[in-house]
Amino acid sequence: MDNTTNNNNQLNIEISEEIAEGEYANLAIITHSHAEFVIDFVNVMPGTPKSRVKSRIILTPQHAKRFMKALIENIDRFEEVNGDIKDLEEVQIPMNFGGPAAQA
Repeated sequence: MDNTTNNNNQLNIEISEEIAEGEYANLAIITHSHAEFVIDFVNVMPGTPKSRVKSRIILTPQHAKRFMKALIENIDRFEEVNGDIKDLEEVQIPMNFGGPAAQA
């Protein structure tokens, strides 16, 4: 059955091989205006003075809130099966992240 023509309101979503491979990110930078939230996903590597945004996602405020709720729900499910995810707030990542130290 073709999902695009049935009456069950199912959505047929396709993903290309390139996108399916994914991108690794260990930093997310979130900014917002009155109309949108922008999330930049970055891969910061030790010893590399420059990092590049791997992906940028732009959401309406309503979709950002729905995304937050869905992420919380999925983290809760993950922790039910795998135990608590340890919060690494106390780990401070130096801004040079292994690169050359700034000098005055």
